[in-house]
Amino acid sequence: MAVDYAVIVVYLAGMLAMGWWGMRRAKSKSEFLVAGRRLGPWMYSGTMAAIVLGGASTIGGVGLGYKHGLSGAWMVFTIGLGLLALSVFFSARIARLKVYTVSEMLDLRYGGRAGVISGIVMWAYTLMLAVTSTIAYATIFDVLFDLNRTVSIVLGGAIVVAYSTLGGMWSITLTDMVQFVVKTVGVLLLLLPIAVVKAGGFSEMRAQLPDEYFAPFGIGGETIFTYVLIYTFGMLIGQDIWQRVFTARGDKVARWGGTVAGTYCLAYALAGAVIGTAAKVLYPNLGSADDAFATIVKDELPVGVRGLVLAAALAAVMSTSSGALIACATVANNDIWSRLRGVGGRRGGADGAEHDEVRGNRLFILIMGIGVIVIAIALNDVVEALTVAYNLLVGGLLVPILGGLLWKRGTVHGALAGVIVGGLAVVGLMAAYGILANEPVYYGLLSSLAAYLIVSLATRPTDEAVLAAWRRRLAGEADDETPETPSEPAVPVG
Repeated sequence: MAVDYAVIVVYLAGMLAMGWWGMRRAKSKSEFLVAGRRLGPWMYSGTMAAIVLGGASTIGGVGLGYKHGLSGAWMVFTIGLGLLALSVFFSARIARLKVYTVSEMLDLRYGGRAGVISGIVMWAYTLMLAVTSTIAYATIFDVLFDLNRTVSIVLGGAIVVAYSTLGGMWSITLTDMVQFVVKTVGVLLLLLPIAVVKAGGFSEMRAQLPDEYFAPFGIGGETIFTYVLIYTFGMLIGQDIWQRVFTARGDKVARWGGTVAGTYCLAYALAGAVIGTAAKVLYPNLGSADDAFATIVKDELPVGVRGLVLAAALAAVMSTSSGALIACATVANNDIWSRLRGVGGRRGGADGAEHDEVRGNRLFILIMGIGVIVIAIALNDVVEALTVAYNLLVGGLLVPILGGLLWKRGTVHGALAGVIVGGLAVVGLMAAYGILANEPVYYGLLSSLAAYLIVSLATRPTDEAVLAAWRRRLAGEADDETPETPSEPAVPVG
């Protein structure tokens, strides 16, 4: 394993080096939180694919393939569909708003007062997403170095917190590009063909496994529908995803770069399912489906290649973890803490003010990162934590966000009603039916929609001046915002 260890250590050292380099670029709030809004198509596509394809998509996707065959691709497939829908229908408008958070978008559309409540819901979602990603380090470092759970979480979490705190979105963007390349080579170009060959090819796989392993809907229609509600719609409204959209250089980059990333996700989904199916042929009696990835990597891959593929799994986890962490810190600082202190809007472009903005956001990443590590050590059930996060996100925020983008008659009172009623319904139904039940997200979403429509129609329409300002921002006009002074010439990247 010495060669494999060397590959992993070099990879981890490179992540820290990227963080140090990113720190030199992140001199303003815009640079620190959204990479100066100037990523080109290649960098944007790579980082967007990296953020959405995490440990659940890699280790979990292979596990679903082991359990259900090719239809196990549906979970990651619905993530790709959500990213495609976001990119084609909404990303250009989102990028033109020039905001930092989803809650800022809600305030612009509805005229204020929706930000703190929506911010709390979004913060809870991003926090749980960061926690579940951090817990995944325990599995990977156990395979790599035989470390216990707590040490693994602290080691992996500390590296992510370090490079995220140093350079913010610039560091995360640079590390995500490396992680995207490592995942592509490790999973798609190495593990996929090797797994199929080791299993005897597709003809042998079909001979060894039941027919339902090759049925496109074998996982079940209700499961697929739930995946669409949670993951496809979740991709449309998550702060971690929107914050990447904000990094795009322009409308076309956001639209086409995201489309490329979404298409990549569809290929990644199928690859994971095929690898899992091959693992079922090779190891038909594993104790847990989630062990399939680590088992096939450890037993079937040659030295060096094994280290690269394990680095790919580590890359998948790190990209999601770092993206969720900066999203969590951004929401905590800009949507909750600043509003509670009565500090709204942007500060001026003076160097001192910009330095304070960066320092404040850097401090929040550090605080949130430490909190995430502590919660990850204390928490055991990853699936339940992630389910709670997505149920709250979709049940509480989907309707007010999409309603604001698509329906002129929606009001701030309707938005608040949708968030509160949907959120409370989800929590109550999870208590009644169980956290992993499908009913909470189904009925929570319906109750949010009903509350939004009824209250919006029963209250005065949004002031025309607010809507006019909203339309100007959607058109890409500054609308009296104070422009930020870039710390260096705005050279397009990627």
